[in-house]
Amino acid sequence: MLIIARHGRTVANASGELLGRRDPGLDDLGERQAAAIGRMLVGIDRVVSSPLARCRETAAAFGLPVEIDERLIELDYGRLEGTPVADVPADTWAAWRADTAWRPEGGESLDDLAARVWPALDELIHEATERDIVVVTHVSPIKAAVAWSLGVGIATQWRCFVAQASVSRIAMRGATPSLLSFNEVHHLDEDAGS
Repeated sequence: MLIIARHGRTVANASGELLGRRDPGLDDLGERQAAAIGRMLVGIDRVVSSPLARCRETAAAFGLPVEIDERLIELDYGRLEGTPVADVPADTWAAWRADTAWRPEGGESLDDLAARVWPALDELIHEATERDIVVVTHVSPIKAAVAWSLGVGIATQWRCFVAQASVSRIAMRGATPSLLSFNEVHHLDEDAGS
């Protein structure tokens, strides 16, 4: 099975900023969330992670070697990096939502995201029919994984909410991937879920 985990919280997440390629580590809550994921997911065979610190720190909770796949890195927000989500102009959101080829200046489009994340998942899914593989990544690649598993377009991205330190599961059913669960947070106790 492919088990897709979002990293724990960072200070930038807590501040409500667009966090793409900047590389902060987990904050105190994020460290507790990572530990909670590690306690919940046992018997894992392989761990693959985005190269960014917040994912590598979360992946370390499994106590296994962590393989880095650059294709699992967060969306590049370009000039919008660090902008509070609430300060992104309405016309920018409208342009972004209307066209999966639209990209912020210096950044990446949703089509670009799918073009790198989907092949990475294609490479893992067949091994995942026999082994449990955890993929630790970010909100946008997780949404891309959901679209991939459902066989729908990347614009589905805008209709998903992915909580910090949440878990989603994808398995092969016949010849195609199938989304088994989405956005699990039951492993986050009151302390790790706040």
